Amino acid sequence: MEMAGGKQISPNTPEKLSILLCFSHLRWNFVHQRPQHILTLASKQQQLIYFEEPVFEERHYPFMRVKDESPMIRTVTPVLPVGISATKADAIQRRFVDQILTSVPHDRLTIWYYTPMALRFSDHLRCDVCVYDCMDELSAFKNAPAELTQMEKALFQRADVVFTGGQSLYEAKRCLHNSIFPFPSSIDVAHFHKARDPGDDPVDQADIPHPRVGFFGVIDERLDIEMIAQAAAAMPDVHFVMLGPVVKIDQLSLPRATNLHWLGAKSYADLPRYLRHWSAGWMPFALNEATRYISPTKTPEFLAAGLPVVSTAIVDVVRTYGAEGLIDIVDADDLEPKLRSVLSRPRDFLLKKVDAYLANMSWERTWEAMAAHIQRAYAMKSIVPLRRRA
Repeated sequence: MEMAGGKQISPNTPEKLSILLCFSHLRWNFVHQRPQHILTLASKQQQLIYFEEPVFEERHYPFMRVKDESPMIRTVTPVLPVGISATKADAIQRRFVDQILTSVPHDRLTIWYYTPMALRFSDHLRCDVCVYDCMDELSAFKNAPAELTQMEKALFQRADVVFTGGQSLYEAKRCLHNSIFPFPSSIDVAHFHKARDPGDDPVDQADIPHPRVGFFGVIDERLDIEMIAQAAAAMPDVHFVMLGPVVKIDQLSLPRATNLHWLGAKSYADLPRYLRHWSAGWMPFALNEATRYISPTKTPEFLAAGLPVVSTAIVDVVRTYGAEGLIDIVDADDLEPKLRSVLSRPRDFLLKKVDAYLANMSWERTWEAMAAHIQRAYAMKSIVPLRRRA
């Protein structure tokens, strides 16, 4: 079993330990978002093995690309030959998972799913607790597998506890499980507060005129590309800065204008450096099936950075930040007047109200609450066999 450098997987310590094995459709080193925030905190008490979707390369044999991101976080990426059948791919990944668990002595195993599709090669595993963190309605996303809905039903039957990435997603799923809890996106306040401090403008942004309205995140079918083009055309004096990788849509389909700047992906660490030089943030999401249940992490991140924000009418955003008067809800018809109104306000117009609202939000609190639910599920499963013996 190979890894980068030709070594074999080996346990970090000779002692048995608790393992959290996560199956995810998101790359650990792609965009820093919910899985990274939550699972990094989880790794403080247990070994995290983050098993990604496979990549396909011109290879004669499959292997695992393994990387220790930290002493307690290990990422595993199956590398499979191009052209391999789905049946063989599942069989190989099943073998890889078994080898991983055999190679790391452990006395407690938590399996954590972000993608139900991983059941195709992991449904044989026995664990102490099975968690499904349903962060999105994946079946509504572009190129979603046809069998995803059926696989999710199977995962709901298997899971001991289910979390959802927002309130509206919880409402859509709550009848499917008797131990399901909503956990909307949280915030690393200290990180985004850095944007309130002075600092140099990043080189690739320094020559862009002001005022600047910015977006950061994955650029995919969830964005309203037509609205972005209309905004740039209607407000030639305003410069729109778009940060993030382009995924699942053709980069050539993105609108072009002298005041529209696509700067590509940026690291999570660098985001405050960009945001501190923006006049406002915007979230031009399309209102479609892919965005029906989203709870954008960037909403509190924009606010913590000290930026005024406008957003289209995403349900979870309207119910929370919109209802509290912390952001302005817009559509294509009123985007320009509302955005110009936001840009005319003092930068600190809502800061006291924002800070009060965000004061009790943190990924640490989110993880603590999740961990409590997981521990209760573990305790209940431990009690049941004792009752049967009695």
